[in-house]
Amino acid sequence: MARIVVLGAGIGGVPMALEMKELVGKNHQVTVISDSPTFHFVPSNPWVAVKWRTPDQIKIPLAPVFKKRDIEFIQQKATRVHPSENRVELADGASVNYDYLVIATGPKLDFEAVPGFGPEGFTQSVCHVDHAAEAGHFWDGFVKDPGPIIVGSMQGASCFGPAYEYLFIANSDLRKRQIRDKVQITFVTSEPYIGHLGLGGVGDTKGMLESELRQHHIKWITNAKVDKIEQGKMFVTEVDDNGQEKKKHELPFKHTMMIPAFKGIDAVFGVEGLVNPRGFVLIDEYQRNPNFKNIYSVGVCVAIPPVEATPVPTGAPKTGYMIESMVTATAHNIHDELQGKAPSHKGTWNALCLADLGDSGVAFLAKPQIPPRNVTWAGKGKWVHWMKIAFEFYFMRKIKKGVSEPFYERMMLKFIGIMRLKSPH
Repeated sequence: MARIVVLGAGIGGVPMALEMKELVGKNHQVTVISDSPTFHFVPSNPWVAVKWRTPDQIKIPLAPVFKKRDIEFIQQKATRVHPSENRVELADGASVNYDYLVIATGPKLDFEAVPGFGPEGFTQSVCHVDHAAEAGHFWDGFVKDPGPIIVGSMQGASCFGPAYEYLFIANSDLRKRQIRDKVQITFVTSEPYIGHLGLGGVGDTKGMLESELRQHHIKWITNAKVDKIEQGKMFVTEVDDNGQEKKKHELPFKHTMMIPAFKGIDAVFGVEGLVNPRGFVLIDEYQRNPNFKNIYSVGVCVAIPPVEATPVPTGAPKTGYMIESMVTATAHNIHDELQGKAPSHKGTWNALCLADLGDSGVAFLAKPQIPPRNVTWAGKGKWVHWMKIAFEFYFMRKIKKGVSEPFYERMMLKFIGIMRLKSPH
């Protein structure tokens, strides 16, 4: 009996464990290691940050889910992965041995990159449910005494969707409270243009999102590098297309939320042959590490090069359905190896995204997510807002039931030409 260990229990880790167990059944053991007792639905964090959701509404206790599926759950922080020894070291001093390891930890948030940045500094965050909850408490006070807001993404960021979502959700909440006229909002981003999203744009995301910004009287600065943040003031250098300094900005704020750059977690950072210099896990086309063949990785923690060179560094995002395709490919490849076969499954890395804009939304489809693409489409409307709410309910229901991909979901997406695995032909 092989022991398959999944490190992490988020958007990638939980479906990974469920799908892996479904394939191997009782023949092999699946173990999940996580420092959190709960799963939380990360895409809902921007709602938590303005009190449209409570943290408990987007959390699910993990132990009952895994017990139902006969998956071992170890609630401990992993302190180090030792690939040459096939073991994961835990915070309590114990170790977990594995035959196969799937790293699905998500990232470490690089708040240290800029002075004054992060919840320990002068800015709010929506990257973790606990940060979003803190931002929600801050929001309660802010709306009583409003002032300028700055929202955006730092240099090196690779996750731009939540910045746009929070920007427009906050804007919508202020309008509902009839205090939008008291708040100047500025969007500051490392992207070379609005709607780039770290993807070189998808369809007309540039035109659609610029239109939304103009419609709601939101100023923006692109090609922006944040130098430092002080109490009530952000110092930003705007560069031209060649990366040369164009203009210095000193932006006042009473509230700011900026998406940080990501890097690998401490447990894997610096492990030679396993990760790149930023700590992201190196993988081949089968999601497998090229140096340690029994280690796979899925989700935000994998190493993917930027889509293109930009004046200010931007990374490539790893979105929800793209991660799900990584999960399915990994589960099938490990299953193949257990049967003595070589890995042969490749994820499509297709992207199907819903971005809530408060009372409207933007949706896009990219097949695959990384260009050049076979299909590119983007659209917007109130229907996206309601679809995002429905998707939150649906995905959390899947997790509660302990199911990764119900057959009806697979059939529906296949019908419209969206699949997790590439055709072998």
